[in-house]
Formats: sequence, structure tokens, C-alpha cells
Amino acid sequence: MSLLLCHLLFPLIFDWISPLVCVISWKELMDFVTPVMDVATRLWSCTSRHASYVINLEENMCPLRIEMEELRNVGEDVKRRVEDAENRLMRRRNEINGWLNRLESLEREVNEILEEGDQEIQKRCLRNCCSNNCRSSYNIGRRIKEKIPAVSELKNEGHFDVVADRLPSAPVDEKPLEKTIGLDFMFAEIWKLLEDEKSNAEKVQEVILKKLEVPRCEWKYASKDEKSQEIFNILKTKKFVLLLDDLWERLDPSEVGVPRPNGEDNMFKVIFTTRSKDVCHAMEAHMHVKVECLAPDEALSLFRMKVGEDTFNSHPEIPTLIEEIVKECKGLPLALITIGRAMADKKTLRRWDRALQVLKTYPSTSSTFSSMEDQVFAILAFSYDSLSNGSIKSCFLYCSMFPSDYEILEDELVELWIWVGFFTESHDIQRARDEGYDIIESLKVVCLLDSAESEKHVKMHDMIRDMALWLTTKPGENKKKVAVKERARMVKSRDFVEWKEAHMISLWDIGTVSLLDIGHEMPSFPNLETLFLRRSSMDEIPTRFLENAFVNLEYLNMSFTSIKVWNIVGGLKKLRCLILNFTHIKEISISHLSSLQLFSMHGGRLLIACNEQKALLEELENLEYINEISIILDSVISVKKLLSSYKLQSCIRKLHLQYCSKLISLELLPSCVQAMVHLETLQISSCDDLNDVKINVEDKGKRGFISSYNMFLPKFCKLHEVHIISCSKLLNLTWLIYAPCLQTLAVSACESMEELINRNDGVVKENSGLFSRLTTLQLENLPKIKSICNWVLPFPSLKMIYVHSCENLRKIPFDFNSGKNSLKKIQAEQNWWEGLQWDNEAIKQRFNSFFMPSEYMDLQQVLGYGY
Repeated sequence: MSLLLCHLLFPLIFDWISPLVCVISWKELMDFVTPVMDVATRLWSCTSRHASYVINLEENMCPLRIEMEELRNVGEDVKRRVEDAENRLMRRRNEINGWLNRLESLEREVNEILEEGDQEIQKRCLRNCCSNNCRSSYNIGRRIKEKIPAVSELKNEGHFDVVADRLPSAPVDEKPLEKTIGLDFMFAEIWKLLEDEKSNAEKVQEVILKKLEVPRCEWKYASKDEKSQEIFNILKTKKFVLLLDDLWERLDPSEVGVPRPNGEDNMFKVIFTTRSKDVCHAMEAHMHVKVECLAPDEALSLFRMKVGEDTFNSHPEIPTLIEEIVKECKGLPLALITIGRAMADKKTLRRWDRALQVLKTYPSTSSTFSSMEDQVFAILAFSYDSLSNGSIKSCFLYCSMFPSDYEILEDELVELWIWVGFFTESHDIQRARDEGYDIIESLKVVCLLDSAESEKHVKMHDMIRDMALWLTTKPGENKKKVAVKERARMVKSRDFVEWKEAHMISLWDIGTVSLLDIGHEMPSFPNLETLFLRRSSMDEIPTRFLENAFVNLEYLNMSFTSIKVWNIVGGLKKLRCLILNFTHIKEISISHLSSLQLFSMHGGRLLIACNEQKALLEELENLEYINEISIILDSVISVKKLLSSYKLQSCIRKLHLQYCSKLISLELLPSCVQAMVHLETLQISSCDDLNDVKINVEDKGKRGFISSYNMFLPKFCKLHEVHIISCSKLLNLTWLIYAPCLQTLAVSACESMEELINRNDGVVKENSGLFSRLTTLQLENLPKIKSICNWVLPFPSLKMIYVHSCENLRKIPFDFNSGKNSLKKIQAEQNWWEGLQWDNEAIKQRFNSFFMPSEYMDLQQVLGYGY
């Protein structure tokens, strides 16, 4: 460009001044030329900037193309994040829509300019330097220069922290349902009633305050009347339909804060279902709609659907037998579903013929609902009678001891079965547990138990539970009788008198147990083997009652009670299992329980003094038959006692070290590790001085960690759950390489921890199988942690990862195959996820689909029932 300007300007200047050269001096010449050159320089600067639009048109187009391509990439990233969020039912932010609209508009303008530029370059002459239309080239070049900063600015704005927000809760929840049979007319009739009276269902859910999205902090500690008033103040201004399912007694709407339907202004309606006409009258229902049984063809369709076509067609005579069985079910959907599922895998004619004969032995029924027992329980009991042996039947009946709608922890249920003696043939405790879990699965198959919402929990349908309780009361049956009472303010002595023949008594959510009117004659319970007394506000044990009345008691569970002193010194000679979890006991002595095999006192905060803790351990150690212990320890002296006793170590199943303020280092010898053959759960919490946990091994005379990981190392063979919480000085958890069966690991609030596994100790190799069975990993509030381990792990069993407030953890030990076929979810903060470092983009993309943004996770909510 400079050469071109010289060619244009200097000849003109020279021609202008050349006649003067001969008549003026050199000084005069310079005085004359200097202003002229200054003008020429300014003219050249201005002309060169504008001329560059024309001359450097092609060069100016390159940075615009590059900037535009980078902007497109940012746009694709934003669109992908928005799509992922919308797939999780989130709503994109308005600023994202605005930015994407601006991107689309700018991209259209840039493409138009670049296309015009390309066309202009094709028209050039003089070796592609000069344009045939300088004005057109100038305009295009100027527009290119102006668009480059605009593209760059929009690109910089495209790095959003958050692209979408969670949607508010829907007024009505949509849930998947199986195909309905025989209910179409009834649904149409109910819906017609709603439409005729112009009601709108706006809020439907049992927990009304939650559905109305009233902040929990506003009503968590409110009284019943205050909550009622809050609900009323909200609902009185709304039109709504309230649906109540399975009422067994009158529910006063005003008591919960629901405005009373008046049938005049049609503002609100209450619809409820019940199995009792008395409830309809008590609720003062304006209209009754009877739910009829299924017609024969509808019943057959439902039963056939549950049995399956494969079984239905497995023998030419089976369809005929199925028709007879359907007749015996009397059109009751629950009976059809339950029996259909129980027979789904029966494909021989003999099994179906036998099933029909068994059903016909139950009491005959009329066409009306004269008795719940005959119409429902007798038919549902078919599934119970189809169980393969008496042990499974007894296990099922024991499930009825838990309250209605209660989610039963599978471990707790299996533990109950074991210690009431259902698995006497299994001498190995782990084998007995495996048998218990198999029974749970068997009961699920025949729909006598269902999976609960919480992991590792089961539940019983209300009617199935009622049927089980009915079975225990049938005369002439060799079954153990059960007495159950729940949600009562008080249980008095006369209640116990009515239960004197019971083998099992279950009291849940009982205010107090009053025995003031028992008199001098103590009632006896010669048959009683199992007693649940849970979630009671009683703070004192009825000592004389327990010592003298329950001489044959074998299982006693008093968890979640307020008792402070266990002062029973006599009686209970046959007690094999004592469970005192989540209690407030300050004093306890168990030396007189000579038959005790299981002792459990974990959960909550230990209130027993240090010396008494040690004394309790000594009493446990001296019990002849003790073989399973779950306990909390909060003193160094108690920990030392445990680590010095082979018997205690061999019995320990759940161990919680809590508030051991002077416990600096926890060192275990191989003999100690090998002795803890039953240890399944370990929790260490609030041990502020603890900085090290390690397994010491003798290696060629040198005490410390050995340099290789092999089959001869001591191992916690059954340890599958570890919780480390609020241990501020703990540096790492390298000792976990000795826990090959670990399934759940939760680490929280350990401020000094920088890594989980420290490879520098020379204790583990990459092919050690570390975390090979781990299913759940939670890391929370670990401000210094930088590494889980510094090599890639396959994590073949990993299902869920939860990370929160671990800002220095920039890399996780994943490669493309980590968690293959097992990983379900990675939950963490959005900023943390976006800042992770990956070996390559393919690995990042592989795990993007598992990520779920979260601001906070509740440890108990994530991991379920624990300490």
C-alpha cells in the first residue's frame, strides 16, 4: 500500500516544486517542502487507513471468519447445555433466548458480508490488487472491520454459569399407570360430576402445605392449629378438588384446615374412597358412588394380563381352569392381580388344577360384601398358602408387626427373622442373612411385599397386612398370635391383659405405657417371644413388669424411646436379642442377660460415661453366647478396650466412634483386622484430634506399611459401608485398600483431607482392585481435597457419585470405560462439573449425560437409613 501511495503522491509533488528549484536556496527549499510533506504525511495516514479496506479486503476477512467460527462453537455448547437441561424438565432462561437470537441475527449478517467479500475479490484486476469498484470494496471492508469486535463481544458473553432453572412443582402430579380394566364407565361418571359442577383440580396431595409450596421453615415447628389456619387462609381463596384415599374413619376437613364444601358456590370439593359405608355417613357425603366388581370378561382380561400369554397358552386345558379360578375371585381386582402374579410361572396342568382345588376350600361367598374376611382375605391368603414352607410363612406374618405404610429396612427385617429363630438350621450368621434376603425376594415375587421408594426398604400393602393379621387370629391354625397397636397416646394394663395369649406384641408411636392400675397380681405372658416397643415417649422402663411377666421373651426392641436407665437386674433369662438404637440411655447393665446373643445400641449421641462404657464392654465380653454387637464408643479408653479383646472384635458388626477427642491415631494390627470378620459398617465422626488410620503390618522386621498389595494382606472382608464425618485433622483414607467389599463411602467435613488414597505410602498398586465393589461415593465439604487417587480406576460397580463443596478437586480418576454398565448419576454443582479436567474431550462427553446439577445433598437423604 505504501508503494502505491508513493507512486500516486510523489510525482505530483515533484512536478509542482521542480520549477522552483532553480531559483531558491536549499534552506528556502526545506522551509517550503516541510509543510508540504507534513500535509502529505497526514494525507497518507488517512488515505492508507481507508485504502486498507480496499487493498487488504481478503486479509481482513480471515479474522472475521475465525471469530465467527469460534462464536458458532460457543453457540453449539450453549445449545447442548440447554437441551440437556430441558431433557431434565428444566426451563431455559430468558437471557439465553436473547443471546441465541442475537447469535442467529449476527451470523446471518456476517455470512452476507463474507459472501459479498468473496464476490468482490473475484472481480479484481491488476494481479488481484485493484478493484473494479473501489467504493463497493471500501464499504465491504469497512463493514468487515466493524463486525469483528461485535462477534468477539457476543462470543465473550456466551460463557454462562447457568442456562436453565428448575420448573416449579406442577399443580397435579402425572404418574404412569397400568392399563385399566373395567373402570372406564366409573371414571367417566366421576369426571362428569366434576364437570357438571365446574370444579378445577388445582392442588392434590396428602401433604397439603408442601403442595402449596409453603416454605418448610414457616410451618416446621408450628402447632396443629397454626398449620390448620395457614392451610385455610390459602385454600379459602382457591378453587380446588381434594382427593382422599382409603379412609377408615371420619376425617374432619376443618381440623386440617380445608374449607367445608357447601355445594352452593362450587369453590371446592372433597372426594374420598373408603371400604366402609359408615365412613360415608360420618363424612356427610352428598353423593355415594359404589365401586362395582369387575364383570366376568373384564376380570378374565385382567387375570390373563397378569398371568402372561406364555403361561396362558402353555397347555390347552389351562385357559378353562383359569376361567374357574377367575370365578372364585368374584371380580375383586386385588385378588385377581395377586393370584395372577403368583401363578405367572406355573405352566403345568397339575399346578393349576391344585390351585383351583385350594381356592375352592376357602369359605364360599355370596354376591354381596357381607364380610371382608370371606370376600378378600380368604382369597388373598391363597398367595400365603402357596409359599413353599412354614419358615417363609412365619417370616411373612412377622412383617405385620411393622406399622401400616411403614418402609421396612431389609436389614432390620432379616435381623428380626434371624433372632426369633427362623433360621436355626443356618449355623453361619452370614448364610442366615443371605437366606433372609432370598425370602424377601420370594415375598416380592408373589406381591406379598413391595419395593419401597427408599433403597433397601420394602413395604406391605395395607390390605395384605390386614390379611396377615387376620391369619394370625384364625382359630384352629397353628400360627403365632400377634397383637399390634400403633399411634396411641397411652397403653394401659388392661390392654396387656387382652394380649396375654400373644406370641408377638408390637407397640409403635405410643405416648406412654401406664401400669398403675395393674394391682398386686402381675399378668403373665407365657407365650410372648417378641416385643416391639418403638418410638415411645416413655422415659422409664416398667422394670417389675418386664422382669416378672415376660419370662420367655427372646427378642426385645426398644429403639427410638426416651428411656434413660436400663435397670433390669432379674428376669429375661431367655432374652437373645436386645436392641436399644437411638435411645437416651445414661446407665445400663446387662450382665444378668445370660442368653443374650445380639446387643445393639447405635444411632444418635452416646450419653454413657467413659468408665461405664468400658464396664459395658466388659459385661459383653463375659456373656457366654454373645456373637453380634453394634455400638457407639466416644472415649479412648473404650476404643482401647475394644482393640484389646479378640472376642469383642469378633462380635462387632456396626461400630461408631464418636467424639473421641484424644484419639490421635487409630492403628490396627493384622490380628485385629482379621478378628473383625463381622464388621459391616464403620462410622467415625467428630474425632477432632484423629489424623491417621492405618493397618500396621510386620514386614521383614520393619513395622509399618508393607510395599505391595497381595492376597496375604489382612482384609475387612465384610466391611461394606464407611462414613467419615467431621474429622478435621484426618489426612487420607488409604487404609480403605484393606476393604475390598466396600459398597458405600461417605466423607464429609474433613477440612485437612487432601486425598482419599495416598499412593506415596507404597501400599497399593494400580491393579489392586481398589473400589471394585463401590456403588455410592459421596464427598462433601472437603475444601482441600485434590485427588481421590492419582491413577485411573475402573469402578465396575459404581452407580452414584455425589460431590459438594470440593472446589480443589479438579479431576476424578475416570477413563472412557470407568463405571461402564453401572453408572447412573453424577450429582454435583454446575461450576464444579464445568471446571473438571479431563484427559480428552471424548471422556468428558461420555460422562456428561450422567451429570445432574445440585446445590446441596442431605447425607441421610442420599444414603438412606444409617446412623
